[in-house]
Amino acid sequence: MRKSYLLALVITVAALGWIVSGQFGDGDGQANGKTEPGQAPTVAERNANQGEAALTAVRTKASAAREHWRKVTARGHTETKRKVMIMSEIKGRITKVAVQKGSRVKRGDVLARIDVADRMARIAEVKALVRQREIEYEAAAKLRKKGYRAETQFSAAAARLDAAKALTKKMDVDLARTVIRAPFDAIVDSREAELGAYVKEGTAIALLVDEDPYLVVAQVSENDVGRLRLNARGSAALVTGQKVEGKIHYIAATADATTRTYRVELLVPNPDGQLRHGTTAELSFPTDQVQAHFITPAILTLNDGGTVGVRCVETGGVVGFYPVQIIDSAADGMWVAGLPDNAELIVVGQEFVRQGDRVRVSGGSGDGKAEDSKADAGKVDAGKAGGAPAS
Repeated sequence: MRKSYLLALVITVAALGWIVSGQFGDGDGQANGKTEPGQAPTVAERNANQGEAALTAVRTKASAAREHWRKVTARGHTETKRKVMIMSEIKGRITKVAVQKGSRVKRGDVLARIDVADRMARIAEVKALVRQREIEYEAAAKLRKKGYRAETQFSAAAARLDAAKALTKKMDVDLARTVIRAPFDAIVDSREAELGAYVKEGTAIALLVDEDPYLVVAQVSENDVGRLRLNARGSAALVTGQKVEGKIHYIAATADATTRTYRVELLVPNPDGQLRHGTTAELSFPTDQVQAHFITPAILTLNDGGTVGVRCVETGGVVGFYPVQIIDSAADGMWVAGLPDNAELIVVGQEFVRQGDRVRVSGGSGDGKAEDSKADAGKVDAGKAGGAPAS
C-alpha cells in the first residue's frame, strides 16, 4: 500500500511540474521571439537560418514595363449591312428575268420585266380625256370672264382637268413599274420570280445583298461596353483566316434581356466581296494604353492569402510579392499590370520562397518559359537550405 501511495505522489508532483514549466515556457518563448515546435518560422527566423546555411537558389529574368493597348475582345460573326427583298409594285405576268442567283448587279440594272398588257392603250385613253378636260376648262374660263358661267361651274371644270392629269401620272408610274430595277449595287442572293409567273403587288422578285461595306457584330458584356466609343478603331479575325479592320458603327443603347450584353457593330470595307454573311469572328477593340509586363503564366503564384501575383528579387536578394492584374493574353504569354517598371522576376523556384526571404540567384537570368520552370524545379528544391515551400 505504501508503495502505491508513493507512486501516486510522484506522478502528481511530476504532472504539476510539467504544467508549471509549460506556462512559464510560453512566456519565455514569446519574450524571446521564438516559435513553438510545429509552427511556421517567422521571416526573421528564416533569414537568420538562411544566414547560417546556404540560401535558396532561384532563377530570375529581368523585365521592363512597356506600353500596351488594353483591349475589349468578343466573339461574333459577319453580317450584311443592307439586305433587301425586292417586290413587285404592280400585278402582271413576268415576261423577262434578267438576273441569276449569285450574279452581281449595279444600281439601275434590270432585274425583271412585267407584261405591259393594255397599259399603253389605257394611257392613250387617259391622255385623250386630258385634252377633253382642257377644252372644257378653257371654255369655262371664257364664260366666267364674261359673266355667263358661275364660279362653281368653273371650279368643277378645273377639278375635272386636274383629276385627268393625275390619272395620266398614275398610268405613267404603273408603266415604269413594269421594269423592276436594282436600287443599289449588290449581289443577287436569291431569285424568287420565274419567267411566266403571275405576280401581284408585294410578290417577292429577288433578294439583294449589299456587299460593301460589311458588318462584323458581337455581343459585348456590360462591364466592357462602357469603354467603347463610336467611330473608334477595331479589328476582327475571321475563322477563315481573314483579318479585317474598321470603325465602330453602332453601340446598342439597351442590353439583351436574356444575356445582358450589348450589340456592337464594326463597319469594315469589303471591296472585293470576299466576306460572307454569318462567318464566325473574334473582334478586338483597343481602348487605352497602360504600362504592362509581358510574362509567361508559369511564373504566376499565390501568396499566403490566396492572391495571384508574381514574386521578384529585390535589393539585397530579398523576395517581394506583387499582386498582378491580367490585361491581355496571347498564345505565348500574357500582359500584366501591378509590377514595378523594372523588376527581376523569379521564373524558377518561386513556389519555394516567401515574401521577405533572402535568396541566391543561380545561373543568371532565365528565359521565363514554363518548360524551364518544370525542368529546374527539382534542382531548386534540392538546393534549398531551410523553410517549407510557400503556398
